[in-house]
Amino acid sequence: MAIAGTAVLRATNALLHALGGDLVVLVLPLPTGTGGPSAELGLSDPGVQTLPLSPVVVRALPSPSSGPRRRLEFLFSASAVADAVEAEGADSADALFNLALGVQYQADLFHIESFSAEFFAGTAYLYRVIAVE
Repeated sequence: MAIAGTAVLRATNALLHALGGDLVVLVLPLPTGTGGPSAELGLSDPGVQTLPLSPVVVRALPSPSSGPRRRLEFLFSASAVADAVEAEGADSADALFNLALGVQYQADLFHIESFSAEFFAGTAYLYRVIAVE
């Protein structure tokens, strides 16, 4: 099964590159230090860090007339997400996406509405993130 999972990951990366292979940036909060009472009360801004992810395919989704201005679907390669999880020291992809403040695409920041993983042979090969502006 490990061979099938590796082949699927390579095929997914190739497909995402062929379909456009965009680069997006995951915006994450900086870890808070021991900044005293003002940091504990949330009065000081700890800042953000950015984490580039590629390959990604971005698709526009229909938005309800009373809803957000733009809805996008981001299709992330599972290997890119795994690299990001390792780089950030997160427990899992779910933890990484839950921690994220949003996804920056071009000049706009999108709030993550939902995310899910697609699996083959017990291995995640694609992450689908729905985000709104």
